[in-house]
Amino acid sequence: MSGTVPPARNRVDPFGTVVAAPGRGDLMGNRGRLHDGAGTRDVRRHHVGRAWITCLLDVRDRRVRQWDPSHYTPLFFLDEALALAAGHRPCAECRRADFGRFRDLVAVAHRTTRLPAPGLDRLLHDERWDARRRTRRLHAYAWGDLPDGTYVLLGSGPAVVTSGGLLPWLRDNTYAAVPVERPRVGIATVITPPSSVEALRGGFEVHVGRRPGGPQASPSSSSEKA
Repeated sequence: MSGTVPPARNRVDPFGTVVAAPGRGDLMGNRGRLHDGAGTRDVRRHHVGRAWITCLLDVRDRRVRQWDPSHYTPLFFLDEALALAAGHRPCAECRRADFGRFRDLVAVAHRTTRLPAPGLDRLLHDERWDARRRTRRLHAYAWGDLPDGTYVLLGSGPAVVTSGGLLPWLRDNTYAAVPVERPRVGIATVITPPSSVEALRGGFEVHVGRRPGGPQASPSSSSEKA
């Protein structure tokens, strides 16, 4: 009798760490080739380069083998709120309209009329990653200044801001069934990069939780990078 195959290390948590978790999600993406040879089923690097993107699960039936040594490492995200918290942004090809809305909202927040993809990637990278310490950056916001879809760090772990309260993210890559109350005063520790917070504030819509009846991310196949 064969044993159960453990989850592959190809899911992403709200901090942007690549983890092994059973929960499946609505989006895939990548940040370069994080694994080494074929058959390793593991990642060796946190990221390669500044372009961290999220893609559709299906793009014209294109597929990339999960652990192919000649391709990037496909990563999977529970939902877009988590993907933004992790530091990713919409793909400029397979999610062209989403990318345009996100980029334009960030540009408005930074009072510029031009923000090409490389500039957006540099901005997000500086906000999410401390290169000197090689660790994740966190940010401070007043609780009352956070739009829905923003991820915060509580004493118990990450949680996402919703209209009904704070919904804790669980280690099995799901959300708690019951939200906790959101503080009305004080300072929150925010995981989502500030530019993504501004996009959410400006009206960039995200879905929290896997869409009912939506496609599920497979650990063995994915849409090709756009």
